[in-house]
Amino acid sequence: MLHFENDYMEGAHPLILERLAATNMQQCVGYGCDEVCESARRKILSACGLTDGEVHFLVGGTQTNATVIRALLRPYEGVIAADTGHIALHEAGAIEAGGHKVLTIPHHDGKLSAEAVDAYIEAFRRDEAWDHMVWPGMVYISQPTEYGTIYSLAELEALSEVCRKWEIPLFADGARLGYGLMAEGSDVTLKDLARLCDVFYIGGTKVGAMFGEAVVIPRKGFIPHFFTTIKQSGALLAKGRMLGVQFDVLFTDDLYFRIARHAIEQAARLREALVAKGFQTYYSSPTNQVFFVLDDEQLQRMRRVTSFSEWEHLDDGRTVVRLATSWATRPEDVERLIAEL
Repeated sequence: MLHFENDYMEGAHPLILERLAATNMQQCVGYGCDEVCESARRKILSACGLTDGEVHFLVGGTQTNATVIRALLRPYEGVIAADTGHIALHEAGAIEAGGHKVLTIPHHDGKLSAEAVDAYIEAFRRDEAWDHMVWPGMVYISQPTEYGTIYSLAELEALSEVCRKWEIPLFADGARLGYGLMAEGSDVTLKDLARLCDVFYIGGTKVGAMFGEAVVIPRKGFIPHFFTTIKQSGALLAKGRMLGVQFDVLFTDDLYFRIARHAIEQAARLREALVAKGFQTYYSSPTNQVFFVLDDEQLQRMRRVTSFSEWEHLDDGRTVVRLATSWATRPEDVERLIAEL
């Protein structure tokens, strides 16, 4: 059986394992205050074009989203997200469990538009009953989206402008950020994210690391006592150097970007071949996530040869499925899947 269910089925990039093994017996202070974490921070800030920002290492994506949102919002505030957003659908109510409501609005190709966000906030402020409602306190997006689509630089600039107009922060979930940055046609860079977002994170779990995400706060001190909030949220690793080592390796010699590009190339091969075989794409995703609409016969044929994610069921009885490549996807497995289909 072939496996294209998600992009975190393998362990970690071999260079990370080598470095972890080589430094295993070194004694380090805890909680990310060691020299390796500092080295990783410097490399990340440099890649983001920042000299005075902050980088914090957390264990996983759900913990990161919940911790950042909790730290940014007041008790009476909620977070605006697309109705297909990860925090709205696939995090088991982690945001609501932390005391904040996810305020969902319609998406377009998985994305929020600046116009929709602006209209939502304006309508809220005009409502005479707003004191009885959840105040929209921030905007959450993911790059790439749940449908593998990416925000263009113009779209990101427009969203940032709306957020600054209403004086609320813009937060970008970057669990798959490497695949978004290296996608065909992407014109957004890490420096753009640092310029336009108030907080974003660089995902490691799905892009080569064993686990871990790097939260970037471009303006130092923007979130007071964020370290303490991480600890309070149960997202702080005592052996923080385990995270620092991984990101230090990923941001050496452009490894993060090179392995992300590999996933994009394999997804493109898979997409082109399946379209040639008569499979219909659902969204035009340029990233490592490939979405197809399958009838029952195609769905059963797919199930016989590979694992994948069933994304949604359409009114006409067809099923939207996702196949995901990763930094570790072997070209021969892509060829085998193409041949068996």
